[in-house]
Order: sequence, then C-alpha cells, then structure tokens
Amino acid sequence: MIVLGLTGSIGMGKTTTAQLFAEAGLPVHSADEAVHALYAGAAAPVIEAAFPGTLEDGVVDRERLGRQVLGDPEALRRLEAIVHPLVREAEVAFLKTARKDGAPAAILDIPLLFETGGEGRCDRVVVVSAPADLQRQRVLARPGMSEAKFRAILQKQLPDAEKRARADFVVDTSRGIEAARGEVAAILRALGVAPGPAAG
Repeated sequence: MIVLGLTGSIGMGKTTTAQLFAEAGLPVHSADEAVHALYAGAAAPVIEAAFPGTLEDGVVDRERLGRQVLGDPEALRRLEAIVHPLVREAEVAFLKTARKDGAPAAILDIPLLFETGGEGRCDRVVVVSAPADLQRQRVLARPGMSEAKFRAILQKQLPDAEKRARADFVVDTSRGIEAARGEVAAILRALGVAPGPAAG
C-alpha cells in the first residue's frame, strides 16, 4: 500500500483536494479532524489539567486554549507533547485498517507535514498550492480571520515555494475544482492506483 502525504499551506485548497482523493475511493486520514476528536474526547481532561479553564462542557474550547498558548513557545510545546502522540496513534490505527481493507493507497492529510518531519512516514508527498494573492483572498474570507492571524499562521509554515520544491506531486487549485480533480486522477495514474468507488 502506498502512503501518500497530503499537505499545503493555509488557504491552498488542501481540504478540497483531500475530498477529491476520497471521491476517487482512497481512505483519507485528516490530522485536523483527529485533533478535533481528541479535543472532544481522550485529550480533553489531560489538556484541562495542563491548561486549566480550557474546557467547555467537557470539550476543549479552542479559543480559550489559543489564548493560553499563543505567543508562548513553551506552552505550545507542552500542548504538542500531549496531542501529537495521540494523533500518531490514530494515524497508525488508520493505516492498519486501510492495509487490512486492501486499499492500494491511503492519504495522510497533515497540514504541517514537512514542518514536523512527517514526510518520513510517507512514500510520496502531494503539495496543494495556489498563487499567493488567491491564498490571501481565501484565508481573509474565513470567519474570525485577520491579517495578524494570517501572518502568524504563515510564520509557522514552510514557504509554499519550498513545499513545492520538496513535493513529488503538486496540485494547483487556482484553476477550479475540475482541473484539480484531473490532477488528482493523473497522480493516481502515475502511482498505478486505479480510482475506485468513493470511500466512506
């Protein structure tokens, strides 16, 4: 089974591209979704113990947590030490299931793939990209987003040009969904993976 890493900076269209791989019949594991599940489950009491006042009805309130870790590298390291091993456990379980189910390939959707050394767990890496002006337009249209937040997020991410240089494949999302779907199909052909029915 081919393990395909999927990454891209904020606003590049990674979530949509992950959906295109799922539509092609491949199982997709989203690191972001795993974190959301952990914040509502196993990680919640541990995070509350480390960062008191972050729970709301037993679920981690991301805004409250953000206020405690934003701009505090040591607090962020403590949070990552709690969350990252649990996300890895979920990823290992996902890959085990995908192998057992006979999937020809599986997608690991990881926003900070290169930044965390995650490419070492992948056979190939797909980077989702778009021009900087389109990226900025998409991100600033999100609820609660500001220029300052956008800049802070970009500072934690490798530049797009560097990601593209390190990628095995690049999906350009600036030309619309059908063009991106065609690029995903071309990647699967290049890997010798025939699209199947949508995974679900």
